[in-house]
Amino acid sequence: MAGGSREPGRTVTSKVLAILGAFDSGHPQLTLTDLARRSGLPLSTVHRLAGELEEWQALSRAPDGRLRIGLRLWELGQLAPARLQDLAHPWLQELFASTGENVHIAVRDGMEVLYVDKVAGRRAVPIVSRTGARLPMHPTGVGRALLAFEPDWFVRSYLERELERPTRHTITEPGRLARELATVRAQGYALTYEEMTLGSCSAAAPVLVDGRAVAALGIVLASRRARELPRLVEPLLRATEQIGKAIATAA
Repeated sequence: MAGGSREPGRTVTSKVLAILGAFDSGHPQLTLTDLARRSGLPLSTVHRLAGELEEWQALSRAPDGRLRIGLRLWELGQLAPARLQDLAHPWLQELFASTGENVHIAVRDGMEVLYVDKVAGRRAVPIVSRTGARLPMHPTGVGRALLAFEPDWFVRSYLERELERPTRHTITEPGRLARELATVRAQGYALTYEEMTLGSCSAAAPVLVDGRAVAALGIVLASRRARELPRLVEPLLRATEQIGKAIATAA
């Protein structure tokens, strides 16, 4: 029994990490029963460890009694390196100021995109992305911009998966998606129309450093204004170029 655990192969550390890992952008608050189900741990174990985590302020209680990530973990998270966010944020602000549209920047994490920063306005179209959220690559503008610049072996592996279809407009046919990625790579930016969320469309471009896509920057606007997307490409590409230079200089 690892680490004195009563469950073979599970250390106390692995159990705590499983509990914390049960929370994500789609499940920011969980009951003890939900936490046990998502972590794969017995309810009694979750009850005991969650109590200790709550006492340490790694977890806290919502008004309805559900558990959520606590301030202590948020405080520790602020100590993590945030070089990309620090370097890119001024350009996100400038792009937002010049276009008035929601802008965000994301990186690839496994087979998903992880949103690391966002600048949005009250009048701009609501978007599903938020800092710390993860979404599939193929239906999102930033994800497609990143995927197009990945090595061939990674793209093949991605296309062999069962691809999520968030809306009826999402491209999930491997051949068609491969052609879309080739277009994105050739022109240097991606355009998506209601593939992640009905009512919104996006333009996105990779941030290239030495030919490698380290991040992608995207602009989102309402689908009724889709004809305006092409005019946003030029300021978008200028911003990604500046972010790439800032990253290369800081390296």
